[in-house]
Amino acid sequence: MDVTPQQTPAAPGPDRSPDTAYAPPCESPPPLPPDPASLAEPPPASLRTSLRRAAFGVVAGAVLVTGAVVAVPDEDKDAAPPLPGPVSRAMTATAAGSPASLSDLTALIGDRQAWVGTHPSDARSWAVLGSAYVEWGRRAADAAYYTRAEQALKRSLNVQPGDRGNEAAWVGLASLANARHDFVTAKKWGETVRTRLPKQWAVYPELIDAYNGLGDLKSATTAVEKYASLRAGVPSLGRTAEMYRDRGWREDALATAQDAANRARTPAEKAACLSRLGELAWERGEPEEAVAQYGAALRTDRAHHASLAGRARALAALGRTDEAQRDYQAALARSPRPEYMLELGELYESLGLDGDSVNQYTRLRKALSRAGTQGVDETLLLGRFEAAHGDADAAAEQLRAEWDRGHRSAAVADALGWALHRSGDSDAALEYVEKAVDRGGRNASYAYHLGMVQRALHDSGPARRNLEEALRTNPRFSPLDAPRAQEALDTIGLPPAGGPQDMRPAPPPAPPQAPAPAPARADQPRVPAPSPTPRAQGAAGAAGAPAATASSTASAAEPSAAGASAGR
Repeated sequence: MDVTPQQTPAAPGPDRSPDTAYAPPCESPPPLPPDPASLAEPPPASLRTSLRRAAFGVVAGAVLVTGAVVAVPDEDKDAAPPLPGPVSRAMTATAAGSPASLSDLTALIGDRQAWVGTHPSDARSWAVLGSAYVEWGRRAADAAYYTRAEQALKRSLNVQPGDRGNEAAWVGLASLANARHDFVTAKKWGETVRTRLPKQWAVYPELIDAYNGLGDLKSATTAVEKYASLRAGVPSLGRTAEMYRDRGWREDALATAQDAANRARTPAEKAACLSRLGELAWERGEPEEAVAQYGAALRTDRAHHASLAGRARALAALGRTDEAQRDYQAALARSPRPEYMLELGELYESLGLDGDSVNQYTRLRKALSRAGTQGVDETLLLGRFEAAHGDADAAAEQLRAEWDRGHRSAAVADALGWALHRSGDSDAALEYVEKAVDRGGRNASYAYHLGMVQRALHDSGPARRNLEEALRTNPRFSPLDAPRAQEALDTIGLPPAGGPQDMRPAPPPAPPQAPAPAPARADQPRVPAPSPTPRAQGAAGAAGAPAATASSTASAAEPSAAGASAGR
């Protein structure tokens, strides 16, 4: 008997029904709930909220009055059903494993906050609220929401433990750990759910992220395949495309990602698929195509901040640096992710805008420090930054600790190897940058780092090959490092004609020569060679001497024969 639990339906409560008007798209974060001590109490309404509720009451009253006036039996059976409200849309997207729009996510958070304020024993709503906080914190790059998410999820488990049917809270904790880059903890929660409910598809995306963060590609591949078998659709197609990309199977990744984009239905889902196509185009070294795909994503969902940053990266590669700076700044204004800060700082540095780059790097340090106080592990990004622009020795020490914690992804291997190289230990660096290239698919930055380490070790042939691979994969993979890769390649030079000297075949040995005859002394008489007799000629002819030899013998014998005739 199949005991697979069905997807949790929408939580009860004051869900805004299809008849409820909803606000236009909102890109500002919803207000945080009060402190944990008063979480059971409804949050106090702000003046804006009070006015909105009053206006909504007036509108609702008017609708009810109008409905009473014109309420006649509806004979139009073909009328389109009313659109669902934002909370219902967010719950529907979540139930399908798809992203909700930011405006709908905002509505969901506000709705669940109000509901648990008056229904503090609703474990399911606490879990929904906690998971929504995680998603908002991830999109807005605001780690404060992770703290609130942890409080809500623990409150849910206090009301109803996970082993008593509240596995959704465990999945939420796995998602929270992934958002904080704590992949060991994410794996623990994810595998706990999978052990109890192996057919619960909602846990597999979290397991995929955890295994990838730990560098366990075999387990990640198995999780992707299981997810696709349990929940075929756009989300699983997207995960499969990313798996193909990580393996270096570009054509398969592109075909699968395009299939997902073709099947996407909601604007948020479509934008995520188009953004993935833009990322794949960028990694292939096709910035024009990347700009087109990112632009399509933004036309579909203007709040897709990742596409703004992606388009900025591609515009910089095309030399459209003013537009790139504009898009980076817009992305940072809406989602101040530290990786966007690093990319913009390096763009400034490549343009010679040293003051702007220093300011951007200062902002980056503060953001990383602030995230750390909220429990987010930013060791990888901090190590990358310090290795390239700061204290490489400190970066190597931090990244080695990250590696020892079990975070052994290709990204960590690459960052650790580069930090070791920059700190002067290229011998130790080689092992890690080789691991990154082996595990990271076709990544131009990884190939560049490997080539530079090999060059420092005077291994010119492999260094040349990997630097060429980096520039062939994506000729403009970094505004700073791509020119350095070309410069390093120029200094190595071309291989010698015919290949390396030690790889050329040895010349064949000369054939032995017969020793020259000793010259005759002047006091020694010369002995003429004996002339062949006619009897010897006959014997030679009978023996079948070669024609040329017989002819020569006959010619030599003719004068003697003539002399004999004349004597007779």
